[in-house]
Amino acid sequence: MEAELTQRQKVVLGALAARPGSKFAPVQAQKLFFLIDENIANQIGGRQFSFEAYDYGPFDKEVYHELEALKQAELVEIQNPHLRGERRYTLTPEGQAVGQAFAETLAPNMRDYIGRISEWVRSLTFAELVGSIYKAYPEMKANSIFKG
Repeated sequence: MEAELTQRQKVVLGALAARPGSKFAPVQAQKLFFLIDENIANQIGGRQFSFEAYDYGPFDKEVYHELEALKQAELVEIQNPHLRGERRYTLTPEGQAVGQAFAETLAPNMRDYIGRISEWVRSLTFAELVGSIYKAYPEMKANSIFKG
């Protein structure tokens, strides 16, 4: 299965695999991949997404399209898919194995960065996460409806 995956899909799986068993809310997934693109794109084959300033900061609908494609491939599980505020993305056991295999191809400091940023985005409340992104990347506040 791995040979059929795109580089972007491998990056997505590798990032979600950084901490086994992790569950990501939609905003956490968006900000995780935004920070990876902003900070280590050169080490992972270039930017994987095209983030734009949106209602709650950096957003690219392709993040959700990739997660859905990986669900179809039985590598990602989407919990509560019809409840926007309750939706969570996690890896299946096969997705975890594929993601970890990709992560092993990265330099140790890149794996460490992805692990730390994965923990960080999941440790914050919605308001803290969006506010922190705006503080570090004020240009991403341009179209915001967030008032927190």
